[in-house]
Amino acid sequence: MSHHIVHVKNLQHVYPDQTVALQEVSFLIHHGESVGIIGANGAGKSTLLLHLNGYLAATSGEIIIGDDTLSKETLPEIRRTVGMVFQDPEDQLFMPTVFDDVAFGPLNMGLSHEEIEARVTEALERVDAEELRNKPPYHLSGGEKKRVAIATVLSMLPEILVLDEPTNGLDPHARRQLIALLQAFHHTRIVTSHDLDMILELCDRTIVLHEGLVMADGPTMEIFGNDELLKTCRLEKPFAMQSCPVCSPGKQTSPKQPPLVAPHSSKPHDHHHDH
Repeated sequence: MSHHIVHVKNLQHVYPDQTVALQEVSFLIHHGESVGIIGANGAGKSTLLLHLNGYLAATSGEIIIGDDTLSKETLPEIRRTVGMVFQDPEDQLFMPTVFDDVAFGPLNMGLSHEEIEARVTEALERVDAEELRNKPPYHLSGGEKKRVAIATVLSMLPEILVLDEPTNGLDPHARRQLIALLQAFHHTRIVTSHDLDMILELCDRTIVLHEGLVMADGPTMEIFGNDELLKTCRLEKPFAMQSCPVCSPGKQTSPKQPPLVAPHSSKPHDHHHDH
């Protein structure tokens, strides 16, 4: 595949009840980019992600991954290239043990027992979850489930990682672990989230969706600096870019500081939520 690009052209999706979820969405993502997709509830973020490896079929428009246009014929190859991590890890964990879940994809690819063992071990090491390999998934914490769900995708050796609300429901420590994990990946990453501080840390580029339309696509700092755009799309600045009268009267918090995490307190900026 050539540089594993993701090219979405005039994508439209209309649900059976005639709800228009996506309208003429177009963008091009190059190999190695980390791109955030943000928007208020109902903007079309999850719907868009589910098109990128064929879980939903477009009403019109096309999706090109590398050299392949998404179709019934190219679907198996595209699903190997584009690894999708769902919002709810329960959607990905359904086997008796963590090992079985992470081995599921490679097993279906017809790989040898040795190759499957190697892929499972490597994937669990990447997400720092080797000690969980023999546990039943329902015994795991939320953060552990999220990491194992990512491992089930990594075992397929995808070139592109697509993550829907990866920090959703995580406590501050698990969230910080997950962000560090994602920062260490050299894959192309496409991430949707309401956690805009995570988008600020993880993504150099951000696409803003509003009512199924692309309202903006550009450098993340520029997007979050555009008050008019954020207001129109019912979004707030990340906490790291909001001035906080309690922490620093009259000062803007530097966007380079790690948001919402401090060594001695799990949530030092809770008062931000009250602004």
